[in-house]
Amino acid sequence: MAKTKTTWFCQNCGAQHAKWQGQCSSCKEWNTLVEEVVQKQDKASWDQGSKESTLSRKRTPTPQLISQIDARENPRLDTTNTEFNRVLGGGLVPGSVSLLGGEPGIGKSTLLLQVCLNLPFKTLYVSGEESAQQIKMRADRIKKEVKDCYILTETKTQNIFRQIGEVEPDVVIIDSIQTLQTDHIESSPGSVSQIRECTSELIKFAKETATPVLLIGHITKDGHIAGPKILEHMVDTVLQFEGDRNHTYRILRALKNRFGSTHEIGIYEMLGHGLREVVNPSEILISQRGNPLSGTAIAATMEGMRPLMIEVQALVSTAVYGTPQRSATGYNLKRLNMILAVLEKRAGFKLGQKDVFLNITGGITVDDPAIDLAVVAAILSSNFDLEISSQHCFSAEVGLGGEIRPVSRMEQRVNEVSKLGFEKIFIAPASQNFKNKGTEILAFSKIEELVKYLFS
Repeated sequence: MAKTKTTWFCQNCGAQHAKWQGQCSSCKEWNTLVEEVVQKQDKASWDQGSKESTLSRKRTPTPQLISQIDARENPRLDTTNTEFNRVLGGGLVPGSVSLLGGEPGIGKSTLLLQVCLNLPFKTLYVSGEESAQQIKMRADRIKKEVKDCYILTETKTQNIFRQIGEVEPDVVIIDSIQTLQTDHIESSPGSVSQIRECTSELIKFAKETATPVLLIGHITKDGHIAGPKILEHMVDTVLQFEGDRNHTYRILRALKNRFGSTHEIGIYEMLGHGLREVVNPSEILISQRGNPLSGTAIAATMEGMRPLMIEVQALVSTAVYGTPQRSATGYNLKRLNMILAVLEKRAGFKLGQKDVFLNITGGITVDDPAIDLAVVAAILSSNFDLEISSQHCFSAEVGLGGEIRPVSRMEQRVNEVSKLGFEKIFIAPASQNFKNKGTEILAFSKIEELVKYLFS
């Protein structure tokens, strides 16, 4: 009989301690140690009890010269979901383990089930939270019947691997990692030791069989994925599914990606029959209004390799309570204060005794410096109470000297602006001449020149 003992795990970083103490000595967090039962025994491999056909898929690693390694040997698997492929970097990498996190009810299960139903491969969807009937009802709303999608409701990893040996899927989806448990650990499901051990078994399975594994993870009230922080270091890709349950739009972004960029985003719209891919994000980021309003300006920004048109809204009013207020939603507040100081010092606008509120529409956060010029235009438009034409677009950085500076990938921004039918785009002077159809390109080197052109 194996000896059973208890130990203390930090719920924040997963560090193990021999006894309770108020502060974790590893991550310095307070009151995060929880006692768990651990049974020390020889751990069996994930493939114990599986069929020989699955064992034959195992790869035995051997040393290779780097010059002899063919990077094209394992091409990515196309998920047929354009936005999902974009965030992953082109598709699923064989043997990769991806973790998808998000708030409860945001649509994590719907997204991966929709991806599962559209995959042209044999897939296994493992659910530890819903019954097979519930998953079937959701699948009926998403898409018609498919042949190569298998549903399994199970929480014990040993049984899951046994079924994997029989089905031999090309892609495995786990919903969710917090519900799984293994016989090698006696603690309850969702504990630090269970999450770490179950994830370790799945990673070993994925690497040895070159099978992509997608995990769904719950998040805490602080917005972090539940479980030890080491969980995010173990997997290859960490995806975040964001959005407001009171709105229909969702944003998928990569927080970590070993096989691609972390700057790409995917945008979806939640409908009754599932998630719709938003191919043109400008349709949700720019308000559809009849008459132009003061305090609004359109900016051409970049998210990864994708150009986006977003609307910047500003409100400037006299400070009533003495101390002026500064508020920014979706924009860096410190950068807003810097721009206000530049306007006052370099352009002579007295905004020190006025409240300034800034908002980026669409519920997204932008850190591209190319939005600076649109922020300046929106603030001055609200200050003068003069509207800017909705057919004008801005894309440039503002320096501390009041100069307008160029930004990267300007040609892509101009092409997108021209494609969407904008009449004018305001940029910084550049050495390159951009060719476009129908859009006038206006270059200014100082804020004063732009103000004179727009509001004189």
